[in-house]
Amino acid sequence: MSETQRAYSGLFGAFPYAYRESESRLFRLYAVVGGLLALLVAVLFTFALVVAFGNTSGATGGTFTFSRTLFVLVGFFAVGPLVGPVLFVARQHRTGRADPRYDAAMAAMGFLFVVSLYVGAVISIPPAFTLDGETVDRGTPTGLFAPVVGLLYALPSLASVVPPVLVAVGMFLLHRRLG
Repeated sequence: MSETQRAYSGLFGAFPYAYRESESRLFRLYAVVGGLLALLVAVLFTFALVVAFGNTSGATGGTFTFSRTLFVLVGFFAVGPLVGPVLFVARQHRTGRADPRYDAAMAAMGFLFVVSLYVGAVISIPPAFTLDGETVDRGTPTGLFAPVVGLLYALPSLASVVPPVLVAVGMFLLHRRLG
C-alpha cells in the first residue's frame, strides 16, 4: 500500500488529511468549521436521544421505538452532509484527482448546507410553544431580514426539511459532475 493510500483511515483521519492536502483556503476554513459543527450537532443529537430514551423508558415498543429510530435517522441526515464535503475532497486527493476549484465548490456547498439547516430551523419554529411550563410566542420578526423571516414563518413546518434536502442533493450532484 502506498503512502497516499495510507494517508488517512476513516472519518476522523479524513479531516486532517483533506485540510493538509487542499490548496483552497475556503475549503480549509470549511474543514475546521464544518468539522466542529458536525461534532456539535452529533453531541446535541446524542444528548437529545438520551433525553428521549429517558422520557420514554417505561413505554413498550410501537410508536416510541419508531420515534427513537427516526430521531437517530434525522441526526445522521444532519451530520452526513456536514462531513460530506471533507470526505469527498479527501477521496479526490487520495485518488490523485486533486483540484482546488473542486475543493472550493465543495466547501461552498458545505457552508450552504449550514445555512440551509438554519433556514430549516427557522421554518420549523411553531407560533407558540411551551417552555418550562409557560407558553412562549415566537414574536414578530424585526430588523433587516424581517421580510425573509416572516416569509419563512408563514411556511408550514413540514417545509423545514426542503432546504437541507435540496442542498444535500445539490452537493451530491456537484460531486458527481466535478468529481
